[in-house]
Amino acid sequence: MKTILLLVASNIFMTIAWYGHLKNESIPMWKAILIAWGIAFFEYCLMVPANRLGYGNGFNGFQLKMTQEVITLVVFTVFAVLYLKEPFHWKYLVSFALLLGAVYFAFKK
Repeated sequence: MKTILLLVASNIFMTIAWYGHLKNESIPMWKAILIAWGIAFFEYCLMVPANRLGYGNGFNGFQLKMTQEVITLVVFTVFAVLYLKEPFHWKYLVSFALLLGAVYFAFKK
């Protein structure tokens, strides 16, 4: 459970670092990059322990990556809808269902 919580927290930082600047185009690119790097530092401070803990508790590398990708999409979806004000289409639900299928098969014994 710690792994999942750390992955969620790290993905919140990652999403803000990568996409938070999109609505403020008045910031020069070099400043956006430096700000993103500063935010991404905290992502790494959470992601590395998440992966270490997960790997030490029985997740393999593929399982960690698949789990991280699903968390990334969930966090990004909330961000895109609430912050970027982008519409959510039914085709995204289908895409997410297929990714959840990938996670299922990654964890299947």
